[in-house]
Amino acid sequence: MSRVLLCVRDQSSKELKNPPDCSKARKLVCNINKGCGYGCQLHHVVYCFMIAYGTQRTLILESHNWRYAPGGWETVFLPVSNTCTDRSGASTGHWSGEAHDKDVQVVELPIVDSLHPRPPYLPLAIPEDLAPRLQRLHGDPSVWWVSQFVKYLVRPQAWLEKEIQQTTAKLGFKHPIIGVHVRRTDKVGTEAAFHPIEEYMKHVEEQFQLLARRANLDKKRVYLATDDPSLLQEAKTKYPDYEFISDNSISWSAGLHNRYTENSLRGVILDIHFLSQTDFLVCTFSSQVCRVAYEIMQTLHPDASSYFYSLDDIYYFGGQNAHNQIAIYPHQPRNSEDIPLEPGDVIGVAGNHWDGYSKGINRKLGRTGLYPSYKVKEKIETVKYPLYPEADKLLNSQNK
Repeated sequence: MSRVLLCVRDQSSKELKNPPDCSKARKLVCNINKGCGYGCQLHHVVYCFMIAYGTQRTLILESHNWRYAPGGWETVFLPVSNTCTDRSGASTGHWSGEAHDKDVQVVELPIVDSLHPRPPYLPLAIPEDLAPRLQRLHGDPSVWWVSQFVKYLVRPQAWLEKEIQQTTAKLGFKHPIIGVHVRRTDKVGTEAAFHPIEEYMKHVEEQFQLLARRANLDKKRVYLATDDPSLLQEAKTKYPDYEFISDNSISWSAGLHNRYTENSLRGVILDIHFLSQTDFLVCTFSSQVCRVAYEIMQTLHPDASSYFYSLDDIYYFGGQNAHNQIAIYPHQPRNSEDIPLEPGDVIGVAGNHWDGYSKGINRKLGRTGLYPSYKVKEKIETVKYPLYPEADKLLNSQNK
């Protein structure tokens, strides 16, 4: 039955992306030019795509004069739809909620920060029908679901695919290899703290020790991605027993003065690609580049949910609905910083301190504080996704 569900969802997705008659299709219009960097803009398109899928609309991505590539999304990646790219329709309106918009053919979607009312299809929710299987097979079902949308959106055009292949050969990228992403420049002091290379390399060494127990290591390779051009030489000097694989031209292109150019776009796409291809990822999840790489990593393995170490945030999707956990053990506060737990309490998690404790709010008590991370489990939110009519007929025929 689970295979039937996956086939039905795949069929539903194909029908939505490529409707037989674009002039009659229900559409959701998304403008890519959100005022932020590539990782943020990609996640903006992912959010649009998820809402389009949940509301059974064909996504129309408007990307002309994209700040990274003036020719638009389709000059870099394959188009979202092969048959429907025209936003025209009998009626057009701004998002006002799934129920209110049912009679509007073309709906314009705002950025997630301005979305109201909020539909249930936002991360970290997963499809109700796939939830039992996902929870059995994957350590983080929510990120797996997000990754399916990312994977489809970043299918490269032929020139980009060739560029990836040529750069792979040029860098000598091969396994085993651990990815390190160090984001500095505009992030430090605003969205994230400064982390020296030593903090990253501590966890890199731990992973190589684990890898050495399973197989012979010819070299300790590290793919280093950073927007700090001076970091590569610093890393080579401090860690001469490692082989650092990096393209310093990408680091220069990631600087603030060069960021919104086609060369910078090429660089960040390559960095994300190679980071996702590594055996383990050490980074800061405050960076969207790192989170995108982690998402793509999920599409390359049965379960890569544990193939990372973040020096700061836990995984999150910008604009997500509440991230909740459920207490499975009681906890009595040790001091004024702790909050009490009783089995069944719902905890809104704010972050992991990476010392055995997390921070969050006990929603029953309304108290915010620390609690032992092992005393809770993830509360997986599920949502009932509608299916395209023809896919719905297929599922009904299988149930008879």
